[in-house]
Amino acid sequence: MTIHIATDILGLIALDDKGDVVDKALFDRKADVIAGKLAELEKSTPVPELLELVERLKGRGDKIVLEDPELARRLSAALQGVEIISESPDQVVAEFRRKFWDVYLPALGVSKEEYDSLLLEVSDLITRSKLRQAVEKRDLFIAQSISTVDDIDKTLNLIASRIREWYGIHFPELEELVRDNKEYVLLVKNIGHRSKYSPDAVKEVLKGAPEDRVKRIVEAARKSIGADMSEWDLDQIRTYADIYLRLDDYRNKLSEYIDEAMKDVAPNIRELVGPLLGARLIKLAGGLSRLAMLPASTVQVLGAEKALFRALRTGGKPPKHGVIFQYPEIFRAPRWQRGKIARALAAKLAIAAKADAFTGNFIAAKLKEDLLARIQEIKTLYAKPPPRAPAVKPARAPERRQGPPPKKPSAKKPSKKE
Repeated sequence: MTIHIATDILGLIALDDKGDVVDKALFDRKADVIAGKLAELEKSTPVPELLELVERLKGRGDKIVLEDPELARRLSAALQGVEIISESPDQVVAEFRRKFWDVYLPALGVSKEEYDSLLLEVSDLITRSKLRQAVEKRDLFIAQSISTVDDIDKTLNLIASRIREWYGIHFPELEELVRDNKEYVLLVKNIGHRSKYSPDAVKEVLKGAPEDRVKRIVEAARKSIGADMSEWDLDQIRTYADIYLRLDDYRNKLSEYIDEAMKDVAPNIRELVGPLLGARLIKLAGGLSRLAMLPASTVQVLGAEKALFRALRTGGKPPKHGVIFQYPEIFRAPRWQRGKIARALAAKLAIAAKADAFTGNFIAAKLKEDLLARIQEIKTLYAKPPPRAPAVKPARAPERRQGPPPKKPSAKKPSKKE
């Protein structure tokens, strides 16, 4: 006799080939306990009630049928002396579902009202648990963190632009002498009035700056044509500069946090392209699991969706790369090599994402070695740009004749003699 096991919120029901109940192992009537048992069964983990039920059924059937193949495999490994197979869908269990309300529920001694109330409570607990697990994934924290880094970068650029314009009223020559925003803000914050620019003061702020550069800044401050400013006016700019420096410091700490989080969540992606680019790929894909399920061709153009859809709509050339253009080997390469390098990188990223999401094995060293070898091969094979196709000149339109069009010859009227 074949025994089929059906799972319900009430417990585990053993059925014969005719659909009759031969045994059962019911759960405690507590919603949190039932939700926990069903969650374990969903992960293909044998619960104690299932093990006890199968032990009792050993001598009563030649084989036991479960719908979950992984659960059947684990149960077979845990118990000896009984054949456990999987069958999905199980027709006997399907018939059990159809007749559950009219036939089986009264036999189990539970009213429809009690069952409905328990089902609603258990479903609510399971849904809340799954939602909590979804939002507790650290890849979502990483996605939010890299979005915050991008927001901070935009804010820093805006603040630096405003400080340059504001302080430029007092010391306009500094704009061309100091191109780095952070160095410019440090000079504003720590020195302030242009009369205080001395070689020692500038060296203290710009540590390691060459002597000739320091000399040019000091000389420009001495000969500046900018308007004079009082300390009261400069204090407002210094306060704004302090906000910039504190925000820049937080940005660095956030980058360190992303680096440490990527070591735990996606070590292969981090090793392949770095923590920040890896985090951007996770954010654009909507999570590590979704990134792992994307094909390499989609990974290649993540972040260039607008250009891709525009190309599909207009029939133009599709983009060769998206956000992975930030990878140094791509943006430093000649334009005719970038597409091939991007394709190779996307293929390795797709493998790395699958390893991080599903296996946890660290394979980045081998992936990186193969990638660098492929990049070197591309640089060797395609060292010179491809020859340009000859331009096809459009057909020349016939020239229009000048003057009125020629008259058509009129037909000669026959004479009377003819």
